Amino acid sequence: MAQPDDNKAARLTIARWAEDDRPREKLARLGAEALSNAELLAILIGSGSTDESAVGLMKRVLGDCNNNLNTLGKRTVADLTRYKGMGPAKAITILAACELGKRRQLEKAEERPDLGSATAIYNHLHPLMQDLDTEEAWILLMNQNFKLIKRERISHGGISETAVDVRIIMREALLNNATILALAHNHPSQNPRPSRDDDRLTQRVKQACDVMRIYFADHIIVTDGRYYSYREEGKL
Repeated sequence: MAQPDDNKAARLTIARWAEDDRPREKLARLGAEALSNAELLAILIGSGSTDESAVGLMKRVLGDCNNNLNTLGKRTVADLTRYKGMGPAKAITILAACELGKRRQLEKAEERPDLGSATAIYNHLHPLMQDLDTEEAWILLMNQNFKLIKRERISHGGISETAVDVRIIMREALLNNATILALAHNHPSQNPRPSRDDDRLTQRVKQACDVMRIYFADHIIVTDGRYYSYREEGKL
């Protein structure tokens, strides 16, 4: 079995590394794809030994696996615990991660709903809104193909109205890299016709989307069995 690197830098604990070089901080700053296999595995095991960091330990383990994750996944707990600093809990964590990676390959990508029409938006939100006795406002954040990225309730209020902060809508759109946005709220009265406040809100959201170059797909008013679409009514 390979011996620990005697280089002084290799024995430096991760806690003493520059913050930008620490695996957890690096992932948070740059994303998981920026990390090496050894760095990702080091995050899982958390620590190495008194002789080497978690990254150094995982580099050594991977080196004995020809730097191949498939080969690593074929190791046993007994194989892994032969390394100094690698107890059963760490070995089990590594093998569990390898198994999850294998299962992910077998899974089909999750199908995102296509929300390219007012009817599709209504059908998507109606189950959430049909029995509400107070108003709620939701946004649907989409990619350029009208595929749903995220659905988010942004406010809930009284029987006749709910306060909506346009800044919150735009913040969520930007944080989720949405290029298309739809707004929806329900009318507990079951009257789908928009109010003047609804019209004003629609225009404020439209103006904010125009500034941020986000396509405002629609504002839907949901009732149990009917809807009002600003897009279909020619008001967007």
